[in-house]
Amino acid sequence: MTTAEGAAAGGAGDGAPGARDVTVVIPARDDAVMLQRCLRALARQTRPPAEVIVVDNASTDATAETARAHGATVLEEASIGIWAAAAAGYDAARTPIIARLDADSVPPADWVEKVAAGLARRPSSVAITGWGVFEDLPRAVGVPVAALYLGAYYALGHAAAAGPVLWGSNMALRRTAWHQVRDRVHRWEREVHDDMDLALALGPRTGVSVDPRLVVGVSARSLKGGSQLARRLSRALRTLELNFSESRPWERWAERLGAPSPRRDRVPPGRAGGPPGR
Repeated sequence: MTTAEGAAAGGAGDGAPGARDVTVVIPARDDAVMLQRCLRALARQTRPPAEVIVVDNASTDATAETARAHGATVLEEASIGIWAAAAAGYDAARTPIIARLDADSVPPADWVEKVAAGLARRPSSVAITGWGVFEDLPRAVGVPVAALYLGAYYALGHAAAAGPVLWGSNMALRRTAWHQVRDRVHRWEREVHDDMDLALALGPRTGVSVDPRLVVGVSARSLKGGSQLARRLSRALRTLELNFSESRPWERWAERLGAPSPRRDRVPPGRAGGPPGR
């Protein structure tokens, strides 16, 4: 059984989840103000999650204090990088479903409920992801710009990954799937997109779905300024470079269509264990 097939098999056996089966993980670095909005929104959920884990990624502001004040479990991850922080939260989760938000995400009151329902409707899927609206732009601009931005991301990501990719501001995966691939992701790489990297590690036949019912508010700050856009593009290219060294897009599409997986079953060098120098 391949890694992807094992993840799919594990996900299918999780049963029909409920909101109390959901842990929400939020990686954060120097983001106390945005984090407070996110945690307030989670406190208003129609069906509260079992736990909210905030991973403080070596912040110098009040990120950790803000999280504790809102009742979240705080983990410290000293290795700077969103993948290292997110993975620490996923590792700590103990519920069947691990949901993920970013510090600037503002989920609606029924978000956790919809996460659980979305995976319940898709017993063969191991992960779901959704859409967003840029809340700090006028609505007439924020909605179409977000649709264009995410639409392009999903379309290009699908072509490269031979299947849907994940968006870290609004996603969830089954804990069994995470434990199948946790040693395959590039968790100690700082300049990668962790959400895309996770989708590529899960593989084209695993069962990642885009759920249009999942919509959150987000900040447009990642699109403001040429340096921000350049860094996001550089991270995307690095993410694809790392994954395509193991499996090219045409090989992924062949696997999607039923060919044997060309990927190695062993853990690639440099992924397991701690970060360099730790």
